[in-house]
Amino acid sequence: MPSGAARAEPLASTGMSTSAVLLAEHETGSRELLQQNLREDGFTVFGAAWTSRALDLAERVSPDLVIAGETDLCRRLRAGEPGRTWDRNVPVIVLTEPDADAAARVRALESGADDVVPRDVYLELLARVRALLRRAVLGQADVVDAGPLTVDHRARQVRVGNAAVRLAGREFELAAKLASDPRRVFTKAELLRDVWGIRSAGIRTRTVDSHASRLRRKLEAAGAENVVVNEWGRGYRLLL
Repeated sequence: MPSGAARAEPLASTGMSTSAVLLAEHETGSRELLQQNLREDGFTVFGAAWTSRALDLAERVSPDLVIAGETDLCRRLRAGEPGRTWDRNVPVIVLTEPDADAAARVRALESGADDVVPRDVYLELLARVRALLRRAVLGQADVVDAGPLTVDHRARQVRVGNAAVRLAGREFELAAKLASDPRRVFTKAELLRDVWGIRSAGIRTRTVDSHASRLRRKLEAAGAENVVVNEWGRGYRLLL
């Protein structure tokens, strides 16, 4: 971290929300403007100019959501590091340049982002922040049983028996989509559209495959075998 970098401090909340947002953005003007806007909309904001500082804050303050100005931070949050104890499943929004193409969005999602927003469209960012936070506090439970799994939309939780399986945001969304019709084969194009919001034809990405592989490993570790089935050349289904 450069010696002149200021120590990040939380900005006081002035609205009804008490959600803590970690904002990691190296560009000073963009960071300060986003901090001000988020503060005015009721969030407690922890600002960081550098990835190392953002990781320290993620561990120390346990934010409810992270806004990352680069994909490297998202990748490191998801991977974890020896001796560090931040929440690897914290919702992450990655900011892109205003003129970013679909491939840049795909790269951000492949890094583990839950959502991707242009850094110059604050109203869209605010809506995405609220949507991600709202998913954790929905009202009436919407519970789906699919084979050995229970998908609880209210709690955004997948259970195997009575044991909860720790899933990242998109992993949960993928599990929920597959559980909605557990023996149907969902094509990769359908999953990209419905889980990641990617509708661009011809995009080559292993996003679905990598998330499905991680989801399968986590469910198998919890005791659910023969789930998340890869139908080669077609797509994925949940159950045989």
